[in-house]
Amino acid sequence: MILAATKSARDIDDLDRLPYDCAARDVSKHVRRNATFHPPRVCEEISGGVFAMIVLYTTERDYPWGTLRSTHASKTKVVLEEKHIPYRIENLPPGHLWKKPAEMVARHPLGKVPYIEDGEFTIYDSTVIGEYLEERYSWPRLMPPGDAIARAKIRMIEQFADEALLVGNLPPIWMPYWSEPAKRDTERMEKAREGLRSRDLPYIERALADAPAGGYICGDFSIADASMMVLAMVLEVDGMLSDKFPAVERYLDLLRARPSYRSISPHTKVADASALMPAV
Repeated sequence: MILAATKSARDIDDLDRLPYDCAARDVSKHVRRNATFHPPRVCEEISGGVFAMIVLYTTERDYPWGTLRSTHASKTKVVLEEKHIPYRIENLPPGHLWKKPAEMVARHPLGKVPYIEDGEFTIYDSTVIGEYLEERYSWPRLMPPGDAIARAKIRMIEQFADEALLVGNLPPIWMPYWSEPAKRDTERMEKAREGLRSRDLPYIERALADAPAGGYICGDFSIADASMMVLAMVLEVDGMLSDKFPAVERYLDLLRARPSYRSISPHTKVADASALMPAV
């Protein structure tokens, strides 16, 4: 069985070496409370029959106006949740992103999050991590196999989200919320909102109009939508109206309704983010 857990996994015995059994053997003796089980998925992902729990390094902090999380790490978190991959969180202090301590740079040469540890292997960059997880853990698919054009479209949307949103117009809106209201650069925040309204949201509106059936930006839910989940998260805190873009409004509501969104929702406290994947 697959076990989902966050850092509260200290309550679990021998978690990193829990046997993985595709016949769904009883492993209840290995766990205490604070654990959530799910049916077996695929066997080939776990080599040697040994359970491997991924460690996601990120930054999350509770504030009166909502729980804030690293945007890029939130994208990775959604992929882990959507693919029902066991993981736990290592929550780094926000100051590490500026101080860049040696132990952090040893795992990510730029001293950023996210990075993950899968056994003894460390992977950084949210896009690289997403494709690694897609290749290593094949179910459920977040990239259609054997369709080069569909996969290219997903990658283009994800690239747009990364450049236009996650390192473009979202940080000037998102980062001020990590400070008290009096310290926020409201003029810079409004300039970024105008960037969303004039460039980014019109593009997303057109992409949704051209999308195949399925309701998501490339049809079925994909890695591209994991990136757009971050936009849904930021705008939920900021409250910027996007009613001039009705397709975008419906799409963001659809993303927020997915169970995986709970793991990054501003309403989900850091301490409450444990074992959120629904039983299936």
